[in-house]
Amino acid sequence: MPEPSPSLSLILPAYNEEARLARTLDTLLASTWVEKGASEILVVDDGSTDGTATIARAYAERHPSIRLLRHENNRGKGYSVRRGFREARGEVVLFTDVDLSAPIGEAEKLLDELHRGADIAIGSRAVGRARTRVQRPATRALLSYLFRAVCFLILGLPYKDTQCGFKAFQRERTRSLFDRQRLDRYAFDAELLFLASQERLRVVEVGINWEYARHSKIRLLTDGSHMLADLLRVRWWWLSGGYGKGRRQ
Repeated sequence: MPEPSPSLSLILPAYNEEARLARTLDTLLASTWVEKGASEILVVDDGSTDGTATIARAYAERHPSIRLLRHENNRGKGYSVRRGFREARGEVVLFTDVDLSAPIGEAEKLLDELHRGADIAIGSRAVGRARTRVQRPATRALLSYLFRAVCFLILGLPYKDTQCGFKAFQRERTRSLFDRQRLDRYAFDAELLFLASQERLRVVEVGINWEYARHSKIRLLTDGSHMLADLLRVRWWWLSGGYGKGRRQ
């Protein structure tokens, strides 16, 4: 008899995370989200050059709930999340960062919205009762605000925080988004939300607790310019038919 599918798939995109991965997996395994086969953890090693894959493989050998997906070369977070979604077996798919800036217990807030009928629930550091325990540098906060404004101007996205790495999806209802997604790096979140708006999916933005990671790998100026270029690509692909036909209701 085949094993029952998990109700929740957790995707962990990881690139050179040997210093943090074991602690993160221990935290997840100790949480209520990975009990009695109800959840699976997909570690997507994005071409790491350190011991990330070795650690993930060792955990997968000891814990059936953990699976390792590995890229030979670095492809980007967007590519990693897309692959994880396609490999996921859960009814709900949630991706989070290895640093667990959003404590895994905050997932309950996202899952509650999905249970109420949302197709997508996105964690936000800027709405409701969101609380950031470590203040972001002023430059990063300013660039975040500017990116939000640009997302609205170019893609019409009304959300206050498109880039929070904590999002949950009803897998069957949102499969088409990941089939059409094209961006491989940081602006993939905005691309997914734009495609969701075009498909008239219900997206709910949820305030979550968050701890700013001072060791963030994002390079503000370089990656910021790439993200702007990616937003323009999304708009062009949509206008030129590059996404093909999506679901409309």
